Amino acid sequence: MDSQLHSPDQTKNGRTADLAEKRNEKNGNDADALIHSSDPLHPANHISDLCRRFYTLGWVTGTGGGVSIRSGDHIYLAPSGVQKEMMQPTDMFVMDYNTKQYLRRPADVEEEPPADGQAGLQPDPEHPSSRSVFSIKEIEQIKGISRGGSGSSEIAEGGRKVGNLGYYDTMRIPIIDNTAHEEDLRETLEKAIEEWPETCAVLVRRHGVYVWGKDVAQAKTQAESLDYLFQLAVEMHKMGLKWVS
Repeated sequence: MDSQLHSPDQTKNGRTADLAEKRNEKNGNDADALIHSSDPLHPANHISDLCRRFYTLGWVTGTGGGVSIRSGDHIYLAPSGVQKEMMQPTDMFVMDYNTKQYLRRPADVEEEPPADGQAGLQPDPEHPSSRSVFSIKEIEQIKGISRGGSGSSEIAEGGRKVGNLGYYDTMRIPIIDNTAHEEDLRETLEKAIEEWPETCAVLVRRHGVYVWGKDVAQAKTQAESLDYLFQLAVEMHKMGLKWVS
């Protein structure tokens, strides 16, 4: 992308690039090597591709939304505040999984790292940090949701994945309250995950949903399944149908 389209101040861009280069040299490695690869499934390439696809679904419009992928000891993160459908591998942040320090930052000063870590809803006294829980059952698409958060690749008789919910199971997604700043969600988000180890997602009221999986394919499948289930739940509510009978 022409840097003038993002920032007409070439002098500022030059200073920013110099600062980024100095940071990279300080880390003692060629940081840009972390995000350059011809492999389409390399995390930097994969995240860019997924964000373009998610944009067509209306998931990451208005610079919202984000994707991160862990690869070994590296975590690749899409930046905040950028047009996700136009994102490139060079826009990626790379973090060391063990130290939680950034190994690479994009040169653009306007790009920020993603911040660390939502009808029929009833308070759940056994899970105090999450005031409510979304529950639904006897819907075909819950078969795409894993048990125990990460699920299993083992196939049972009849073709059902052992680690996935069945038609008669109840899917439960904890809900936490939103905060003014996304980074302030971290404590309640972590507590909800600890209290609901079987969940693969957390809803944030008036904000959105965090979804994860043991790999990219599972996380994507569960995000798509949840999107369908949430939309279905809204239509059922309009018709006066119960999510759990």
